[in-house]
Amino acid sequence: MKKLINEVDAVVTEQLEGLAAAYPSLRVNYDPKFVVRSDGPVSDKVALVSGGGSGHEPMHAGLVGPGMLDGAVPGEMFTSPTPDQVLECAMAADGGKGVLLIIKNYTGDVLNFETALELAHDAGTQVASVLVDEDVAVKDSLYTAGRRGVAGTVLVEKLVGAAAAEGRDLDACATLGNTIVDQMRSFGVALSACTVPAAGKPSFELAENEVEFGVGIHGEPGIGRAEYSSVDPLVAKVFEELLSNGGYSRTRRTWNRDSGAWDEAEAKVADLNSGDRVLLFVNGLGGTPSSELFGVYRAAVKECEKAGLKVERNLVGDYCTSLDMEGFSITVLKLDDELVKLWDAPVATPAMHW
Repeated sequence: MKKLINEVDAVVTEQLEGLAAAYPSLRVNYDPKFVVRSDGPVSDKVALVSGGGSGHEPMHAGLVGPGMLDGAVPGEMFTSPTPDQVLECAMAADGGKGVLLIIKNYTGDVLNFETALELAHDAGTQVASVLVDEDVAVKDSLYTAGRRGVAGTVLVEKLVGAAAAEGRDLDACATLGNTIVDQMRSFGVALSACTVPAAGKPSFELAENEVEFGVGIHGEPGIGRAEYSSVDPLVAKVFEELLSNGGYSRTRRTWNRDSGAWDEAEAKVADLNSGDRVLLFVNGLGGTPSSELFGVYRAAVKECEKAGLKVERNLVGDYCTSLDMEGFSITVLKLDDELVKLWDAPVATPAMHW
């Protein structure tokens, strides 16, 4: 293993030190670890906080700033942050209008973020959550109960971040986040495995003509191994999965601030139909050249055209990575006028700005 690191145990701390040095707009707390806006907490605005295991950069710490997150909580590599990290970040980000926790659907993240939410509620903080579970590759993986939360989390953070910047209240931001999750789906493919520093070797091996089809962002298996020949048929196969996986239902847990308990209700993913307006997001997993990602985007646009989907907005690049994994994910989000307006709203973070 050759990586640009010193001691394995110091990787996350030293990378946070570099992030803070590069971006004075961010303030890093080291005990416990979390990142918040240097100009925060922002008064009279719902604070957005997300996080998870490190190794997926720039998500989440690189997406802290005006128009997006107010705080991010990094765990160790591929390891969920602890409840005390999440709680202290939420308290540091709270500007008095409440805190919305955006949680990827991994068992550790869900348990620790929900524990922190309950502790924040008990301390008198107005708090709510959005669970992102848009990966349609598998249901119930090594890391999850239900579908995984992957690159679509970035879209939730951007769109709800814009709504919070507009001044929407906590309930409105949470409702919007859940709506976005219901209107998008993602699917990932790995050409090679990532190497976790503590392991010192790739997490799995693929033959020269194989890809991991439906891979998770920690390298966990997907649907299975698939033969690889070239990019166009691979993207076409991804779109078969994306287009055929709408309409499913699952149970959504939401925090009831009045009762101080979790409510459960059925939630359904929207179908994608010819004529729908979409945002098309091609995400790199960390080891794929941007030139190849544009090749994937080219093929994805063609698949949208075949399906009658109108690509109105797009995003291409490394936003939700898996260390040095070669591969990509594709996210399709069904748009309406409100979401287009929120997408176009200003954002100023290290990794996303316009």
